[in-house]
Amino acid sequence: MHQLISSPFLGDYMVLKPGHARGIKVSRAAYAELAEAKTFPAWLASAAARAWGIDLHQEPTAGRLLIRRESTYAFGKATYELNLGCNYDCEHCYLGLKTFEGLEWQARERLLETIRDAGVLWLQLTGGEPMVDRLFAAVHTKAYELGMMIEILTNGSRLANSKILDLLTTYRPSKMSLSVYGATAETYDGLTRRPGSFRRFMRGLTAAHEAGLQLDLSLIITDRNAHEVEAMRGLAERFGLRYREYAQMSPTIHGGGETLPSQSPQFLRKRAPFRGCDAGHTSFHVDPFGRASICKIGREPNIDLTREGPPGLTRLAGISDNLLLRQGGCTGCTLQGTCGTCMPLVQLYRSAKAPLATYCQHKEPRKEVAQ
Repeated sequence: MHQLISSPFLGDYMVLKPGHARGIKVSRAAYAELAEAKTFPAWLASAAARAWGIDLHQEPTAGRLLIRRESTYAFGKATYELNLGCNYDCEHCYLGLKTFEGLEWQARERLLETIRDAGVLWLQLTGGEPMVDRLFAAVHTKAYELGMMIEILTNGSRLANSKILDLLTTYRPSKMSLSVYGATAETYDGLTRRPGSFRRFMRGLTAAHEAGLQLDLSLIITDRNAHEVEAMRGLAERFGLRYREYAQMSPTIHGGGETLPSQSPQFLRKRAPFRGCDAGHTSFHVDPFGRASICKIGREPNIDLTREGPPGLTRLAGISDNLLLRQGGCTGCTLQGTCGTCMPLVQLYRSAKAPLATYCQHKEPRKEVAQ
């Protein structure tokens, strides 16, 4: 299996090592040279030694260097939602009703090849909980073989499983982000509504850390665990891991408001101003049935990649521009220049009949303009 990947990426050219988040930017000429090289050029051998501590001097490239070909499509990143199922039952979960439906293997294999052909270099595997998917190992291995740098979003509950750990240490992801739901069994298990989940999380976190996998933590703050925020931060610091905090509860992907009461009021923070994003232009999301959308929030309209393949993705930019356009009660709002909520998320809040204060800078009461 390859040790390095040489690939175009959004107008640049990169050399990357699976299992590492950072790569080496190279010129177009250097990329072309690598495509023809029989042994690793001295310049790359030196750079690889500095970046990753590996010795490639005078080594053959065959079987070690994977060359990703140019794509006619302008995408570099994608997220792939393997399923909407999970082994937890968190009340704040934005998926709502969780199911394990998805494509069979042959369709998933073609889907991954389509994602590769679209130019995607960085692929995030998510769910639900991706590691409980019966085809997780096959999807992860295939994406790795195709030369994609893999990031995994997980609750960490399966990381102590020997087969999962063997897979991830053989085909190392560039990063895994583990969600943290508390710092004690009582709080953690109460939030996930699964007894023993904290014990499994800690075993998985410890096993992955000891295996040298690239980890960071996502601290999920709700009304149930807000009293343990400092202890959750301490857990990250004890393992020497970077962490981010997520406290803003969102409606479900179906526009349901059942998740919103789990918001901890003292952690309701003003979002940074929304200045646009690359959704639909250089990145996209794929759901368990192979439907591509601009992102995890703006799921409609979408494109059936299993039927249309990469050409269908050319419509995403137009879809994105339409979805991000301020509309309804936001049209002409004098505060929209500093608003922190993108329009697709606003639409979910509206569908959930959420209080205006949860997503808008205007204070209630205020009459919204119907669409």
